[in-house]
Amino acid sequence: MSATEEFEITIPNNTAAGQEIQERILSMLEDRGFTARDLFGVRLSLEEALVNAIKHGNQMNPDKSVKVFCRMTADSVYIEIEDEGSGFVPAEVPDPTADENLEKPSGRGIMLMRSFMNRIEYIEPGNKVVLEKQKQSEAD
Repeated sequence: MSATEEFEITIPNNTAAGQEIQERILSMLEDRGFTARDLFGVRLSLEEALVNAIKHGNQMNPDKSVKVFCRMTADSVYIEIEDEGSGFVPAEVPDPTADENLEKPSGRGIMLMRSFMNRIEYIEPGNKVVLEKQKQSEAD
């Protein structure tokens, strides 16, 4: 297995295609010995980012697609997910932990991704997200 492996793929705008790419990435991480905890966090973050791109970014439009770029090393993974939507301003998403937002479903995904990944960044105009995770040792 080479030290660095990367691929770029454009998937149809549906959750089944999102699921397939998610499984491909997780399988590659397993092969590199990422911990169960890391795999759980990456799975959740990846699923959230892909669903956001398909549902919110591309508005479930079957004529649109999602671009996924992934680069892995022995101890990290870097993923870009880009939809064809107009983007959004992450700072304008209501804080899901604020009292007035506790009953609202929006914003939780971003909060979860931030807690599980080492880096999450939205690229202007907000239709591309970067997810990065450093491999943890079993002792961490």
